[in-house]
Amino acid sequence: MFDEGPVGDAAAPEKLARLSAEIAKATATREALKSLQVALEHANADRFVEACSAAEEALTHDPTLVLGWHLLGIGRDKLNQRGPALDAYERALSLSPADPDIAHDLGRLAFKLDMLPQAEALFRHCLSFKIGAREPSNNLGALLRRQMRFDEAIDVLRVALTAEPESAMLWLTLGTIVGDQGDIDQAEIFYSEALRLEPDYPKAHYNLANILFTQRRHDEAIAHCRRAIELSDVPQDSSMMRFALSTMLLARSELTEGWNYYDARLEPTYAEPIHFVVDRPRWTPGTDLAGRHLMLFGEQGLGDEILFANVIDDVLAELGPEGRLTVAVTDRLLPLFQRSYPTVRFGPHATLKGDGRAFRGAQFIKDWDEIDFWAPLGALLKTHRATLGQFPNRPAGYMKPDPARAQHWREALSALPGLKVGVLWTSLVIDSSRHLYFAPFDDWREVLQTPGVTFVNLQYGDQSGAIAQAREAFGVEIHQPVGIDLRNDLDDVAALSAALDLVIGFSNASFNIAAASGAPAWLIAVESAWTRLGTDRYPWYSQVRAYSPDTPGDWASVMRQIASDLTEAVEGGTRAVATG
Repeated sequence: MFDEGPVGDAAAPEKLARLSAEIAKATATREALKSLQVALEHANADRFVEACSAAEEALTHDPTLVLGWHLLGIGRDKLNQRGPALDAYERALSLSPADPDIAHDLGRLAFKLDMLPQAEALFRHCLSFKIGAREPSNNLGALLRRQMRFDEAIDVLRVALTAEPESAMLWLTLGTIVGDQGDIDQAEIFYSEALRLEPDYPKAHYNLANILFTQRRHDEAIAHCRRAIELSDVPQDSSMMRFALSTMLLARSELTEGWNYYDARLEPTYAEPIHFVVDRPRWTPGTDLAGRHLMLFGEQGLGDEILFANVIDDVLAELGPEGRLTVAVTDRLLPLFQRSYPTVRFGPHATLKGDGRAFRGAQFIKDWDEIDFWAPLGALLKTHRATLGQFPNRPAGYMKPDPARAQHWREALSALPGLKVGVLWTSLVIDSSRHLYFAPFDDWREVLQTPGVTFVNLQYGDQSGAIAQAREAFGVEIHQPVGIDLRNDLDDVAALSAALDLVIGFSNASFNIAAASGAPAWLIAVESAWTRLGTDRYPWYSQVRAYSPDTPGDWASVMRQIASDLTEAVEGGTRAVATG
């Protein structure tokens, strides 16, 4: 996890000083200039509501006033009113298209809103006025990095570093790019250079911490992450850093402190936080739940909803026979959850996105007054999974696939020879950082060529390229189960998984469904993955065997080991698969 957002502050002192000089030279009505000056004074004092009002007043006198639209955009930007800020910046740029400052402010906001083509065009527009300018170069490099256009990003930063070799920010961004390419030693050098130039640079401490953690230099990594948190005065960065520290602590089995920092994901300043639309008291640790009605919201990704459901049995026991539990989950998971926990009321949560935020509610609840307390599902981990000893030994899992559909799949697969092994090799969410956590498909060759095995596709999404590669380059046909949508028919994915002898793959939603349903499963994950909780296994699912590379990026050796173990399993039969 590395910082990859755009840098720069729309209301930076030097920016406001330039605007002050421009106002002093501006030609406009006295009333408009007076309002502009008031808007600037409020902006300098961080009173952005008042700054917006004064800028709007100036624009009533002269709607073609570029400085008025720019100041209005800045004020709205600082108030996190992203849509209105975008409108104001666009008006300013349309009136003054040759102003690189306006273009950069607009580009930075477009980047935050994931309008990447527009942001790229705006950053390049800025650089056409000043080749190698620090902030536009940095932000263009970060944008290209997000799109995994690494060579282009390096070229942009190389030009900027030639102009400003003492820029710690540029060295930092260059480090993230080479790190994403897998060269963590070079990334460490670049982050260290950034810290040499600016010893109290919080993002450099943070990024270095992430690199050190992948190198298993855990104590150094955590020290740098804590230092980054101490130094950061940007709320968004602080939330990101606290969340990163939580994953490091959890990956070291330091669960109590790790879960406390894990709350950073719920902070309003966290990247893309979910705002829960609930008007009831929030559950807190120590609350007596006996006989009460608790409402839980599934959160984050679909796989996490399955993972965090690990605590539902514990919660039901705490509520007791007189208590009630209501849970909102992704609609595609409803049949599986309802069958698994028939005494729980389940319904779909709905998430609406607007102005760069996500709001999650549960419209199936008609009377909120009947709810005593609510919490995000992951919040219960703090008390119910505070130690490794609290993870139950449940080799049969805790989700219950449809028995009729599981029998259907056993019959459908019975004609296939050998062990029936489901495979999962990627995620639909692959970005500049996450790609390092998945083995290249080429490395699956030896596993997929294991004699005595029929491989069954569990990988959702369009995987026609990988399946064709397996057929043409590996000489292996990955069986395509007929009559199932692997992305949407999640209840049937659970049933199919239960009919298989083994599931092998990386942790995505389908892997978690299979493991929670009790399927024998072999997980492929880096040793530092926080969900491993510092163990050599996967505590959430007691029947899962875990594999990880001894050195970062050495997936080939992992896949050789899996191929060897799978060969032994073929010789030993399904019992050997189940018992490991």
